[in-house]
Amino acid sequence: MTGAIINAVAILAGGAIGLMLKGRISPKITGAIIRAIGLCVCIIGITGALGGDIMLMVTSLALGVLVGEILRIDDGLNAVGTFLQKKFSRSGGESTFAQGFVSATLLFCVGAMAIVGSLDSGLRDDQSVVAAKSLIDGVTSVALASTFGVGVLFSAVAVFLYQGSIELFAGQLQDVFSDELIVQLTGVGGAMILGIGANMALDAKLKVANMLPSFLFAAGYYFVFL
Repeated sequence: MTGAIINAVAILAGGAIGLMLKGRISPKITGAIIRAIGLCVCIIGITGALGGDIMLMVTSLALGVLVGEILRIDDGLNAVGTFLQKKFSRSGGESTFAQGFVSATLLFCVGAMAIVGSLDSGLRDDQSVVAAKSLIDGVTSVALASTFGVGVLFSAVAVFLYQGSIELFAGQLQDVFSDELIVQLTGVGGAMILGIGANMALDAKLKVANMLPSFLFAAGYYFVFL
């Protein structure tokens, strides 16, 4: 699981740099920076969303959010973040710990590069895509950690488990994740990334984690209708 390790280390390194910068910038400037980053994340999300089938996206997101709201996935992830905050943060804790953990985890795991890079690493020991993703994630984690704090670093665990699992079972998954399916999943993921960006830039308070079941519906729609 070389690729997953590389990506996790990049996030930890970037996050550590971000933590060193945290508190040295005024709250006003910090807020402006996070809003600017949010706009960039929105652009990334829109770019990804434009490549997918619109009916697949609408249907899978609607059904996915329905299931996600019933299962309260967002509440569950925030509960994990809050638990980690109590265990590993200083007394008094950081109020942004859970937000940083959830936002970073979704941002780093949702997208085509996580899937394609992990498959290339697992099947061909090709780390080129993973290296590019690690560079992007590392730089992003600097900005996120400088704003949200140490919670961002814990997203490295989720990234390792997620991408490591794809690497480990790459032989079985290569026939499932066709290029066209990845395009459609990227479209749905782009909509989620746009939601993350809206939360950062506009404080929209969208429960993006509740959209995660949309991936399952997107894959089902693809195999049945496309």
